[in-house]
Amino acid sequence: MPDVSIALATAPLRHDWSREEVLALFALPFTELLHRAGSVHRECFDPAEIQVSTLLSVKTGGCPEDCGYCPQAARYHTGVDATKLMETGAVVEKARQAKAAGASRFCMGAAWRSPKDRDIPKVAAMIREVKALGLETCATLGMLSDTQAHALKDAGLDYYNHNLDTAPEFYGEIIHTREFQDRLDTLSHVRDAGMKTCCGGIVGMGESREQRAGLLQTLATLPAHPDSVPINRLVQVAGTPLAGTAELDPFEFVRTIAVARILMPKSMVRLSAGRESMSDELQALCFAAGANSIFYGEKLLTTGNPDTGRDLALFARLGLRPMAVRVDAADHDHAGTVHASITDHPAVAA
Repeated sequence: MPDVSIALATAPLRHDWSREEVLALFALPFTELLHRAGSVHRECFDPAEIQVSTLLSVKTGGCPEDCGYCPQAARYHTGVDATKLMETGAVVEKARQAKAAGASRFCMGAAWRSPKDRDIPKVAAMIREVKALGLETCATLGMLSDTQAHALKDAGLDYYNHNLDTAPEFYGEIIHTREFQDRLDTLSHVRDAGMKTCCGGIVGMGESREQRAGLLQTLATLPAHPDSVPINRLVQVAGTPLAGTAELDPFEFVRTIAVARILMPKSMVRLSAGRESMSDELQALCFAAGANSIFYGEKLLTTGNPDTGRDLALFARLGLRPMAVRVDAADHDHAGTVHASITDHPAVAA
């Protein structure tokens, strides 16, 4: 396997990682991999800071897609009822509560294959109101057209979340209603509109290590590294095709976090779905491996998440602190609008 020791010496931003190089990282002795990932992390971030986000489902269930992991798909019987799009006032109140609980970013998720043009003004109103609270804004709404992406950017959206989910060669085992290229096209529209990208995947869906490496390689060879890389551990929901899948070994999950950190040094690497079943010790290993972002609160779209009290207690035990939002002069547009951003720099996603 390739010798990756020289390439990691100064945490360079690379977009040419080979599958063999990524697999060589996965194969390192566990403690050596954590050391290298931790070293890269310290070059780019304060290792004592964790960026905290809250995710609200503003439109739940009834999705026409067939993603094998998702309880919001209309074709699966999971007990998730379809709802209409929330009113702006209700969303803003949830955002106020999230900010009071320590969140610095607020993500709004809707169970759409793609939003209709008539939905965009309603979502734009939510974005403007949440932004006015001083929170970073993120949305995950499914596939976007170029015009829709620009409209969300004009409303002040900071980040758009659209996961690749898994490696290109495994994608067809999980999803049949949307092509892998469709996801790449949406990410291109988001980048072209000037928004930051939040893009990661789900592990533990029965994929091989090589396919996990393929997911990370694909993310790390995009035209620009995602600003946030959510790593979801499959939450098995009765009624979905992936219920009953063999659980991923916890150390393999930590390896995935560590390799993501090395490949994408300046990205926020986020512990997303699956944290409810993670022990404090497993989460601590993930932070040591370079994870520096979490979703915060009781619900992550339709599945559980550790409550804020448990998270704050864990932060205290580990000597960690929530990352604060700062506002720079460069974050004001020509109209004088304030754009809040995280120092140095982002669902379960679409």
